[in-house]
Amino acid sequence: MNKKKLSAICLTAVMAVSLFAGCGSSQSQGGSSASKTVKVGLVTDEGGLNDKSFNESADNGIKKAKDELKNIDYKAIESKKKDEYQPNLQALVDNSSELIFGVGYQMADQMKAIAKKYPDKKFAIIDSEVNLKNVVSLNFKEQEGSFLTGIIAAKTTKTNKLGFIGGKDFELINRFAAGYMAGARTVNPNIQFDIRYANDYANAAKGEELATSMYNGGCDVIYHAAGGTGIGLFKVAKAMSKPDKKLWAIGVDQDQAVAVVDSSTKKPIYDDVILTSMMKRVDTATYDTLKSLAKDSKFEGGTTKVYGLKENGVDIADSSKKNVPKEVLDLVAKYKQAIIDGKIKVPTTKEEAATFTAPAI
Repeated sequence: MNKKKLSAICLTAVMAVSLFAGCGSSQSQGGSSASKTVKVGLVTDEGGLNDKSFNESADNGIKKAKDELKNIDYKAIESKKKDEYQPNLQALVDNSSELIFGVGYQMADQMKAIAKKYPDKKFAIIDSEVNLKNVVSLNFKEQEGSFLTGIIAAKTTKTNKLGFIGGKDFELINRFAAGYMAGARTVNPNIQFDIRYANDYANAAKGEELATSMYNGGCDVIYHAAGGTGIGLFKVAKAMSKPDKKLWAIGVDQDQAVAVVDSSTKKPIYDDVILTSMMKRVDTATYDTLKSLAKDSKFEGGTTKVYGLKENGVDIADSSKKNVPKEVLDLVAKYKQAIIDGKIKVPTTKEEAATFTAPAI
């Protein structure tokens, strides 16, 4: 064999080995990319991580992803007041966080500002929309889950008067109220409502004050969408309820009959007065978003994701079985399916709810 032929054979062999090695190297990089450490941060609103509501739920979703995937470095910062939103978001950027969650619509302006400033960072805003390519917006159809709680409340009340305590008189909070009103009037058109706002999401004393007035005014079931303020509602329901005059509260965001526990015994405190809770699965939204990035290197920036009954983003709590009769839960299941199937479109404003009539199912 002459030298030219030998050189050609050797060159071909070297190229083949190089190509094979290159393919192997590419696969290895893909594997290492999926398992690299992802730094993630979360900024709460004033409710804090232990609000037993949606801040804690957001935190739980991230912790679940961290426990499962093992490649997540997580830091949460609690905001005590609105002025802390911007510096807290900045602190997580300075901490080299790759993905930063902001909990609550009140943080939207600060989230937008910092996302514009750092276009190479990834952000997620809960309960609002920020239309930037590096922000995913995570929202919910609160009215759909609240419709189901309204059915339960209307089937439970003895006074035909239901209460609602909102954190603020705001579009998002009023979706809870609208669904609640529509669901209740669907099964009992004679229902009356007492709707009030605490103007605070972390004031249990204000929750106590409002609940006391509302129960004394004839309400025997009160639903809240007020974060930590709702703890005051539970306290009053337990204190004022009597065997011959049962008073009920309805929780929100988490299964609060189970989540609100005694700090010493770790046993539920208010499970005897929490009729049901409207589960707003913020934990599902944070878990899905983080898992997609940490496991699959995917991030849906520039999009708005909306979680309703169909997406398992809202529902009533499992603990409802304790205090709600089976026939009522069966009725709830029928209406739930009708909403999922598109037969019922739940109103999103109190004005729409006031004239809403559900189709026969």
